[in-house]
Amino acid sequence: MSDSISRGARWLDALAAPSTAPESGPVRARDGKLDGERARFIAVVPDARNRFPRATDNVVGLEQGWLLARAVRDINDADRDAQTKRPIVAIVDVKSQAYGRREELLGIHLACATAVDAYASARLAGHPVIALIVGPAMSGAYLAHGYQANRIVALDAPGTAVHAMGKEAAARVTRRSVESLDALGDAVLPMSYKMSAYAKLGLLHELIEGIDADAPASADIERVRTSLAAAVKDARDGPRDLSSRLASADATRTRAASIEVRKRMKAQWDTRDA
Repeated sequence: MSDSISRGARWLDALAAPSTAPESGPVRARDGKLDGERARFIAVVPDARNRFPRATDNVVGLEQGWLLARAVRDINDADRDAQTKRPIVAIVDVKSQAYGRREELLGIHLACATAVDAYASARLAGHPVIALIVGPAMSGAYLAHGYQANRIVALDAPGTAVHAMGKEAAARVTRRSVESLDALGDAVLPMSYKMSAYAKLGLLHELIEGIDADAPASADIERVRTSLAAAVKDARDGPRDLSSRLASADATRTRAASIEVRKRMKAQWDTRDA
């Protein structure tokens, strides 16, 4: 593999079978094996020939949103009558949503929402949907590709982060230096760009340490494959909604106020219906 290949493409090659046909475009979907079971792996990759100038990198724009939705719905449709639905693994390496004037006019919000709906529909239909974060998971791109997963697995490696915007952009918006923003992140978890801090919010199923995200060895790949298989089993044993994200020990500690708000809102809603 060339040095210029994106992390998403690199991990797709590592985990899925080689493509049997020429591939093109910004969204790639292939089958692979997890614990002997066929699974579908989906990644967003750079597309130098994309017709939209803001969408040539590993970002989610108009085409990416619609293509993600089609890739997920193809699996959902193919397994509609299957007793056991195959796992879907979203390999997450997305820098941003590809916003621009043309994208806004042509409905990037609809494209991304369609991808969200496809992933959620697959999850509710019984597909174990697992997100594997191997690079940046930023803003609307992550919402469209990965955040609807039953379980989220992430590599604790340089370059992986979950956030609303890039660090430099966040520094400009908050009128801080990048260094002071890093210091703030150490005190306020949601502001941190460290995966270890994100894990404390209770949203991750597993944070995998000691993996070379850019050049994984065979042992690294097998560790990740084993973690994904365990996440699939855990998803099948649990509810199909996202309630597990508020049930972990980390979530009950760091998101106690959020959990209490939800509890009170549910009580008020149930009283209204009674």
